[in-house]
Amino acid sequence: MAVNGNEVLQALKNQHYDLILMDCQMPEMDGYEASRIIRASLGEYYKDIPIIAMTANAMRGDAEKCLQSGMSDYITKPVKNAVLLEAIERNLPPKSPDRNE
Repeated sequence: MAVNGNEVLQALKNQHYDLILMDCQMPEMDGYEASRIIRASLGEYYKDIPIIAMTANAMRGDAEKCLQSGMSDYITKPVKNAVLLEAIERNLPPKSPDRNE
């Protein structure tokens, strides 16, 4: 878990993730800026990694702001488990069956 955008970027350099849950309001670097950097400069793999915005903002235009910064989806806080699971299912590709099974 990262507490600011700089930690998000460092974590992505050190480990592979299938999906990112991104808080929009973080200290030092917010989720919008971190998402723009991920899309622009962390390499080919990260340009397509799903980023789900989690924000307390539910005003008109907030979802568009998330999408314009490179996020893939948007959910509001407080996060409901069912809504989070739906967002994850929408954004993660289905796993292919293991050939050995």
